[in-house]
Amino acid sequence: MVEVQRVSKTFQRIGKNGATELKALSDVTISIREKEFVSIIGPSGCGKTTLLKIIDGLTPYDGGEILINGKKVTGPGPDRAVVFQTFALLPWRTVLANVEFSLELRQLPREQRTATARDYLKRVGLADFENHYPHELSGGMQQRAGLARALAVNPSILLMDEPFGSVDAQTRQLLQEELLELWQREQKTVIFITHSMDEAVYLADRVVVMTPRPGRVAEILDVPLPRPRIPDVVRRDPKFVDLTNYIWDSLKKAMENHH
Repeated sequence: MVEVQRVSKTFQRIGKNGATELKALSDVTISIREKEFVSIIGPSGCGKTTLLKIIDGLTPYDGGEILINGKKVTGPGPDRAVVFQTFALLPWRTVLANVEFSLELRQLPREQRTATARDYLKRVGLADFENHYPHELSGGMQQRAGLARALAVNPSILLMDEPFGSVDAQTRQLLQEELLELWQREQKTVIFITHSMDEAVYLADRVVVMTPRPGRVAEILDVPLPRPRIPDVVRRDPKFVDLTNYIWDSLKKAMENHH
């Protein structure tokens, strides 16, 4: 259970005319149940990534608190792993060594590291590419390697920051389907940031819509679509279309009120 309670964050910017304050988040409250898949969507610059980093324990916050299973977050922990938009793979390491990297940090013995890394590469369909280097892989394969690296440490919470934002539309759809299959198998709690209304609705149990900066929760919407989600069926479902349109209108209104 992840509880974000009235969290606020202000950044100090040092410019020519001295320091200015930039309020990124204001009074954000969200409760995420165990094994739930939640998408967060909002305009650029509304603090979505900042919120994810706060939940991960990478960024301190000014007000409110974050609890995971009732315990206050004070820094990064083994219960959380992040998948970024830029694949963040180490170019000088093979795919296998990249996945092992997160296990090295946790000081697992070598044989166990390699066996675990191989297992997760198999789960994301990269078993035949363990000796390749990142530059030899397509964007979609690099993202699968990033996902394997995050899953290898067996976190209970997966934090995903627009992970499919930099791949082409066909690859994106494939990765969405693979992610849902993995999520169903692995039983993780997923917090997924996206710019795409389609993607937010297709993947999630609930969608959190945020306002322009400072980011607040505009509303939290239930996704009334059955699982498993079959892409062709879901995308033609009137409920899918209605909810996607509703989110678009909601974001548009928020932007208009902001200007």
